[in-house]
Amino acid sequence: MKSVETSEINAFRQRLAGQVLLPEEGSYEEARQIWNAMIDRKPALIAQCMTAEDVLRCVEFASSHQLLVSIRGGGHNIAGYAVCDDGLMIDLSLMKGVRVDPDQQRAWVEPGCTLADFDAAAQVHGLATPLGINSTTGVAGLTLGGGFGWLSRKYGMTIDNLVSAEVVTADGRLWHASEAENHDLFWGLRGGGGNFGIVTSFEFELHPVGPDVLCGLLVFPFDQAKAVLTQFARFSQTMPDDLNVWVVARKAPPLPFLPENVHGEEVVVLALVHLGDASEGEALIAQLRSFGTPHGEHIGLQPYIAWQQTFDPLLGKGARNYWKSHNFQQLSDEAIDAIIAYATRLPSPQCEIFIGTIGGQTCRVAPEAMAYASRATNYVINVHGRWESDDQDESCIAWAREFFEQTKPFASGGAYINFLTQEEGDRVAFAYGATYARLVELKRKYDPGNFFRMNQNIAPS
Repeated sequence: MKSVETSEINAFRQRLAGQVLLPEEGSYEEARQIWNAMIDRKPALIAQCMTAEDVLRCVEFASSHQLLVSIRGGGHNIAGYAVCDDGLMIDLSLMKGVRVDPDQQRAWVEPGCTLADFDAAAQVHGLATPLGINSTTGVAGLTLGGGFGWLSRKYGMTIDNLVSAEVVTADGRLWHASEAENHDLFWGLRGGGGNFGIVTSFEFELHPVGPDVLCGLLVFPFDQAKAVLTQFARFSQTMPDDLNVWVVARKAPPLPFLPENVHGEEVVVLALVHLGDASEGEALIAQLRSFGTPHGEHIGLQPYIAWQQTFDPLLGKGARNYWKSHNFQQLSDEAIDAIIAYATRLPSPQCEIFIGTIGGQTCRVAPEAMAYASRATNYVINVHGRWESDDQDESCIAWAREFFEQTKPFASGGAYINFLTQEEGDRVAFAYGATYARLVELKRKYDPGNFFRMNQNIAPS
């Protein structure tokens, strides 16, 4: 860190409603830990903000002392940009306020909220907005990268439901961004990652969801993988927007509805949720069930909040994680064959390959309407390497990279920036495609010095 006098740090502390942590202080170690244990960076300072004014003061302090800045919301991003080395980590994780107006079907959400925080507040009123599939994920990072999950086929991407945002930019100003006000900034925030500023408040449109939804898991033997995946590829092209089905190829966890001899064996899982009439949902699920002869299933009505937390035990904090992903318009036989081949070579019991199904409403927005442009994407396939110790790094990373290369010829172009690792900066322009040039112009306007560069960076030149 550039030399900062102790007196200046103390003065900075006094100006914050939150607190400033130094490396020698007890809670510093915990505060710098994030979801992906492969990231081990040590900031010179951690500022734990409580208010938008705190964020403004952090930007002013970092700017005046020429400090590298990282921004932590949920700390869940695979690339680990929430934490920097030898700079100022602006920690928003204590800013967890959610305000819901059920009459307007709107929610105002602070940047430290997780999906669980947001869902809990909105579901009191039987409302929700499209978010991800892991309740410990941060709302802020998910949204700024695009955001998709179980509700996206019916209600669009998370950014399609963003109504406005309050944003602190590199020059220390607080902006209100919406379709009507500072529209260019609003355009860039919807998919542009953390490149343009720090969002201190998000306003979302909400939709009637639940409180109970028809959802669950169908688990098929792996020797039926070809039949299941081939039928899924056809079925998902025409299924109604009320239904979403994701596919996971992995070793079976010890789920209580599975025979004990299946635990630890490779399986193909269909994870599904239906938002419409239950009888229509049951008929569709019967079609899915007919794809093979399942080992077992757990399907029924359960609270939407509980379904949002279903995969949390498989995605907890503290493991080592490495991802590679592609977008797909359709699932070719060659892509399916690659999934099957690499799912038989899982280098760790926690590794998996999943097909995140979007399409539906996500494809009905013009590609140029906002920074996220991959509107022809019907599926995102993510190879998720996950393991416990560093002696497995080489084998797990090599497996993920090999799968990525094998499936590249069948992908449709573009990429989801929330799934890019820290080494994939060279894929950022490719990820944005046609909107990238406009994003560079916007970066020149709002952050010409690239103050916000701990991200999937859009350089201003």
